[in-house]
Amino acid sequence: MKKAILVIVFLIIVCISGYSQVQYSRKIESGYLKFLATTVRVDPGPTWKGYNLDKKQNGLDINLVNGIKFNDKLFLGLGLGYLNFEGIHGFSLFSDFEYLPLKTKLTPLLNLKIGYNHIWNQYENGKGSASVELATGFAYKLKENLITYLQFGFLMTQQSLLIPIRIGVKF
Repeated sequence: MKKAILVIVFLIIVCISGYSQVQYSRKIESGYLKFLATTVRVDPGPTWKGYNLDKKQNGLDINLVNGIKFNDKLFLGLGLGYLNFEGIHGFSLFSDFEYLPLKTKLTPLLNLKIGYNHIWNQYENGKGSASVELATGFAYKLKENLITYLQFGFLMTQQSLLIPIRIGVKF
């Protein structure tokens, strides 16, 4: 019983001290998704209607992310996005991990997004796919809780490799 009380007290102290370093934050971002290559090769069968992005479409997306910031360096969030691949519409759900290594006004950033997206393409009911994006870029602190950023990297989704170029605001 004493061990349980000590563990509970310890967790309360950690939560109280950790709360002072944790802050709620949001991001809104938009990106251009440049098609680079198809990542799979298919031996077509009679029901095959083409690759998920059959005309090697470039895309646009808009994302809203809600999360928490730790010590102004680490951001962990959950996001929802709208996708448009030259007329093929879709949505994405993802987790967002962002790291700012410096606390200066201008700092490099590293970003990782892991999630799922669904597009309504030539297949009945569309196609869903896992997505992984690894990006780097620069963040500029305009005010204490207002940061703008530009990032680029690699995105693998929908049997394709894309290059995302994003601009966003974190507040």
